[in-house]
Amino acid sequence: MRLIRTLLALLLVPLVATAAHAAPEHKRIALTFDDVPRMPGAFMTPDERTRRLIEALRRGGVRQAAFFVNPSGIEGPSGQAGAERIAAYVRAGHVIANHSYSHQHLSQLTADAYIADLDRGAAWLKGRPGFRPWYRYPFLDEGGSDIAKRDALRAALRARGLHNGYITSDSNDWLMEQLTVEAKRAAQPIDMKALRDLYVRTVVGSADFSDALARKALGRSPIQVMLMHETDVEALFVADAIRALKADGWEIVTADQAFADAIAREEPNSIRLPMGQIGAMADARGVPVREIYNPAFQQEWIAAAFATEVLHKAPAP
Repeated sequence: MRLIRTLLALLLVPLVATAAHAAPEHKRIALTFDDVPRMPGAFMTPDERTRRLIEALRRGGVRQAAFFVNPSGIEGPSGQAGAERIAAYVRAGHVIANHSYSHQHLSQLTADAYIADLDRGAAWLKGRPGFRPWYRYPFLDEGGSDIAKRDALRAALRARGLHNGYITSDSNDWLMEQLTVEAKRAAQPIDMKALRDLYVRTVVGSADFSDALARKALGRSPIQVMLMHETDVEALFVADAIRALKADGWEIVTADQAFADAIAREEPNSIRLPMGQIGAMADARGVPVREIYNPAFQQEWIAAAFATEVLHKAPAP
């Protein structure tokens, strides 16, 4: 009997291992919003936008998103409304983090000047409810090809106990917002359903592309981090994007969970950091750039799709 049990155990081990290996990894993603608090957009006041974003996230079952703050313009009496909106996000269960004080390009400043601006943002955030020690580079600019500057900022973040608030997927909502504002000013008819569809398609497609790249380059599916902005486009359509992501098999998780993923500890030896953490890691592992760069989610494609689908203009020859 003992011999039979031993033989059965030996036969079952590879079956269990194969089943575990074949099980698909769960797709998980967190939502993050940059440039908070933003100015008025195409359709609503900043206060209305904040209320609608909070409600959309609540209805979508998003327990915790992250809002990356630029305190410039908040300090002083004229900025009190912006500070109150940030507090409203925190009261709703979301968290806040540093996006620099004045949103400048690292590649256009000295490291010392940039770090001083970072520290000024940190001073405003210090001790506030909901604060997390994450820093997101404005424009996702970590110094371009200047490796010394890139590494100086990485060292500065470590010295301050800050972690890179990287992204892995990009909604390109800021561009759709900009194009919408321009169309509205020009009194051009805007097909709102088409705008919603373009936005949702971009969010889901970007997440799926990053997931596939991660599985190829890393051999697993880490928690994705979607880059969004505090825009009217988000307030209008983020609930639609959440539903579409869930229908596509995605689970919306907290920002805390996302930045606890193992990829958060990586500092990719890459200059392609604006492609996001997974893109940079793939580049550092030797994945060809043509496989990291997806033209379907780039600004030129978004602008062209907006013109033809949302404004119903004839395609450029």
